[in-house]
Amino acid sequence: MPDKELRSYKLYIAGKDVEGDGWVYTVSARSLLEDVFTSVSLKRELEQHPDSDAAGHPYVVGRCAIAGDASIDLATEAAAAAAPAWAEVPLERRMRLGAMFREELIRREEEFLDILTSEAHPLRLARWELSCMKQIYSDESLYWYRQRMHTEFEHEGRRLIVRRQPDGVVAFNPPQNAPAPSAALAVLALMAGNAVVMRAPRSIALSTMWLMRDVVGPLLEEIDAPAGILNAVCSNPKQTLDRWVTSPMVNDIFYIGGSEEGLRFQEQCVANGKKPILELAGNDTIVIWKGADLKKAAEAICESFYGSGQICMVPNCVLVHPEVAEDLIAEVKERIKLVRPGYPEDEDVLLSPVRRSEKFFALLAQSLERGGEIITGGQRTEVDGTVSETGVFLQPTVVRVDGLDGARQHDIVRSETFFPLLPIVVPQPSDAAGDDELLNAFIEFVNSNEYGLRNSLWVKSARVMNAFVQRVVNGGLLKINDSHIGFLPYLPSHGGTGLTGGVYGEANYPILKTSHIQGVSIAHDVSPHEAVFGP
Repeated sequence: MPDKELRSYKLYIAGKDVEGDGWVYTVSARSLLEDVFTSVSLKRELEQHPDSDAAGHPYVVGRCAIAGDASIDLATEAAAAAAPAWAEVPLERRMRLGAMFREELIRREEEFLDILTSEAHPLRLARWELSCMKQIYSDESLYWYRQRMHTEFEHEGRRLIVRRQPDGVVAFNPPQNAPAPSAALAVLALMAGNAVVMRAPRSIALSTMWLMRDVVGPLLEEIDAPAGILNAVCSNPKQTLDRWVTSPMVNDIFYIGGSEEGLRFQEQCVANGKKPILELAGNDTIVIWKGADLKKAAEAICESFYGSGQICMVPNCVLVHPEVAEDLIAEVKERIKLVRPGYPEDEDVLLSPVRRSEKFFALLAQSLERGGEIITGGQRTEVDGTVSETGVFLQPTVVRVDGLDGARQHDIVRSETFFPLLPIVVPQPSDAAGDDELLNAFIEFVNSNEYGLRNSLWVKSARVMNAFVQRVVNGGLLKINDSHIGFLPYLPSHGGTGLTGGVYGEANYPILKTSHIQGVSIAHDVSPHEAVFGP
């Protein structure tokens, strides 16, 4: 190997580093913008010849070992062997892990941000992802989790306990677009008393392996956790998921991915006696009612374009009161100027490259054919924002769609696009006779969304606000007059209904999702006969 230090991770199984079957390499995201030919050539050379001097190139930032069938099974076996002993560890000791994890993330913040930017996360969005993890493991959230994991009561000479017990072995399948922040949810499963097997995506494995091996692993050693309760392998998704589904040692599978594939996977899990925990696509709606603060609403709306729309929890559709539609569109057009492309480590960059953009233009064309109107955007650009037919960035694009009745005939309204492509739906006079009828139509529109991750509302009227709070049942989170994607203590960061969470979909607190409720009664000098029939 060359003299240059290279982040290098073997498989992590039963507390040990284990050799894999070859390596996958990570080249910096900046290199793909500076010199795509060199970057691709480096990856190809290194994966064919792992000991090549090409590993010393400054574009190369790390490598991860690849797991074969035997290593995947070994990781599962290690988790199953360790799970019973970890489940017996007192809850208070396990709960310590959350605060320790947060402190370690804060201590190593710059290192974490550096790895994320090397994987093409714009720096500002990497900080946002870190803010999610800080809130998930905040003192307030940890207190809330603790209260729900174990509660006690005294009743008629009995000590009554309502508690949650771990499911056993939880296997995690994080997504390619944000693997490390998603993998961080595994700490909650560990706190619940489970053993974990983590699959790092082959195409973007470095941050996940760093988080599991260099951050979480040492923390578990510090609290004397059994070796084997955390295992991390870089492997092929189908190969791994197929083995997990049929393994009698796996209890839960935490699957993050597309809705179509995820719902099929749900069926396989249930058929094989596994609990599926699904984090699938989102198609979030922002509603803007008349009287709302339109400048701040436009700020929230433009979150849609962060990461070029390749984040599941960004807004995907705007529904606006017709009386303020023109003013809102003007505010959005002004605010959108701040959303620009660039190199990921540059402070003000919010757009990410979009490598395959053909579908973007197909979706845009379909909407225009159905009467949509481009408000702004619609073209490819270079890293400096120059319009170009060969650019790897897409302009933030807003399309106006008139009329509620036909809105979901536009695929950009009906489904998640994963592009910087946002429809603004403006009701027409035929959609409602007055505000009361329009309010009903807005709530029906939100509730009829097939997806259900987040919804948000911008409103001044207390009556309208209360109507949404009481009647909107779609989604795992409802935000009002707030950032759509911002994170808060106590509230869920993930989870939803419909095509977002499957038939068991709801707000997702992984410490609760990977455990089950159990009731306990400890009696003191109680007559069983009297307990049944009375004195």
